Amino acid sequence: MLLVGSNINSPKHSKASKVPSGRLARLGRLGSLASRVAGGMIAEGAVQLAAGKRPKLNEVLLTPNNVKRVADQLAKLRGAAMKVGQLMSMDAGEMLPKEVSELLARLRADADPMPIGQLSQVLLKEWGEDWQQQFQQFSLQPIAAASIGQVHSAYLSQQQRVAIKIQYPGVKDSIDSDVDNVVSLLNISGLLPKQFDYQQILQDAKLQLHQEADYLQESEYLRQYQQKLATHPEFELPQLYEHLTTSNILTMSHHDGEVIDQLSEEPQALRDKIMHNLFKLLMMELFEFGLMQTDPNFANYLYSKQSQKIILLDFGATRQIPSALSAGYRHLLSKALNQPFSLDLAALTDLGFVNDDSTERQIATLELMLSMVIKPLQFDGEYDFAQSPLAKQLRETGMTLSYEHDYWNTPPIDVLLIHRKIGGMYLLASRLKAKVNLKQVFEPYRL
Repeated sequence: MLLVGSNINSPKHSKASKVPSGRLARLGRLGSLASRVAGGMIAEGAVQLAAGKRPKLNEVLLTPNNVKRVADQLAKLRGAAMKVGQLMSMDAGEMLPKEVSELLARLRADADPMPIGQLSQVLLKEWGEDWQQQFQQFSLQPIAAASIGQVHSAYLSQQQRVAIKIQYPGVKDSIDSDVDNVVSLLNISGLLPKQFDYQQILQDAKLQLHQEADYLQESEYLRQYQQKLATHPEFELPQLYEHLTTSNILTMSHHDGEVIDQLSEEPQALRDKIMHNLFKLLMMELFEFGLMQTDPNFANYLYSKQSQKIILLDFGATRQIPSALSAGYRHLLSKALNQPFSLDLAALTDLGFVNDDSTERQIATLELMLSMVIKPLQFDGEYDFAQSPLAKQLRETGMTLSYEHDYWNTPPIDVLLIHRKIGGMYLLASRLKAKVNLKQVFEPYRL
């Protein structure tokens, strides 16, 4: 077998770093990070005092150097320490302070890859001493490195190219402590709104992350999607190689294509067709499948110009959608589409947006937000996402809901994950400057 890429450094991955796998080692990294951030705060505060200013917490904490320290250290830790930022930003996305959102956005970039020595230890543990005999060629340089694992390219034969997702060591064991430690870091900074009741969402987030770290579970979701989309030729899914798949390694067929958000200069008709099919998939997931791949990361979607199909790559963040939740969304959207526009308070209560403590002002703001979200579905004909001010309006209204009204009622994590996916599809449609008749796409499910 030919091993390729012994030099792991590349323009994309400029620096490999060992993943700290022990709990104490990871805690030590976070403790060291907190100390350095605190030191930066003291230094910046002293500068402002010397200039005759009374330093504000945000101004001394969210300096460029401190933001870089946090993002860089979490990228080295990988695992849940890196992933938690994405989960914390799911609650309407733009409702966290601007500076925190920018920090969390940095964590969506590629992580540092493992050094070759650590990678070899993982392969030896998972596949045994003769693992190299399985391959004609194996690239030691990853083609991608994210929060939970990195992806390698290999050939089983000259015609069989595979993509191999390899989990960083220690990720499963460190999920709970990573989540607690990172949130504590954010909490003591005073950046999280005092009304943000994050305990339940963190518990649910831990369960979700444990599921995402189980590649055998992901392979089962891949099989289910293959069955459910068997009669939908517009989508292409990878083939699973079970004999090379474990709970820490997932091996699938390799697929070439362009990352979906890079198609903004393609013909309008193609962009419209792609988004129509992705919105159709979203509706099928929510109202038919009882399953939803909830991670809207654009890298999870490729488009093959050769086959003219959308390639679905990652199923780690798949979530089972309870039938009651699906029914709640059907009622909420169906009633909101009636003329004149009206709010289904019972559905909002069932979905967790409204409770006994909700005020009239909070409900009125929710009504305003829903009236914005529903606009693309109300529009007769193709809605032009390129010309829509929807994202800006939702951000402004969300900030009002969060701060001016002193409101932070966190819905269940299933709802947050669904909204994360919907928000991702709206953003992608805007990036592609697509025009989609969403009213027509939703019509089969309307009550």
